[in-house]
Amino acid sequence: MSRKHAASVAPYLQSSNQQSSMTLFQATLFTGIFLLAFGGHFLWHGMRSAKSVQAFPRSQTATVLLLGTATAWFLYMITQLGPADFGDYKHLLFVLFLVVAIGSFFYVPDFLAVRGLAALMLLTAGALLDAAYMELPTARLFLVSFVYFAIIIALILGANPYKMRDFLEWLYKKEPRPRIFGGLFAAYGLLLLGVALSYHA
Repeated sequence: MSRKHAASVAPYLQSSNQQSSMTLFQATLFTGIFLLAFGGHFLWHGMRSAKSVQAFPRSQTATVLLLGTATAWFLYMITQLGPADFGDYKHLLFVLFLVVAIGSFFYVPDFLAVRGLAALMLLTAGALLDAAYMELPTARLFLVSFVYFAIIIALILGANPYKMRDFLEWLYKKEPRPRIFGGLFAAYGLLLLGVALSYHA
């Protein structure tokens, strides 16, 4: 390959050669801590968390926080696009998605907190999968499997946000359910913490 040709294709290869900003250890550790805290909340509070949790799908505060964070993250990703990823149109894409995000607050406000959560889950999943990509430890599959599970849930909630309301109604119909739900997440969080520590054992 000539120097001239190499220089011409370099910008198109740049985005595929970028390294994840997070290591596999960090991704597994942070996910484990989050799941432990998330599950611990339900495990500790049980039915007492019903009022606040069931208010989440239509919470304006949660909408601004989650959708705002997801929008800012996504727009930042657009600014980083290279020529191979429609980077030549990134200014147009930035404006387009910004208008869509702002418009959603006015035209599709119902269950918008759930859609914001789904978007944030998908963006986080991308970062976690980048950290695990091409890594050697087989134990990374504990993280990757959970991430793909989260992606499926995010896609379902993004398309049908009312299912979050239905699930929460089911969750709090019987006393043991919130604690069992929390216990499962907390247990998997502990597993991921153990996996993360095993990387440096």
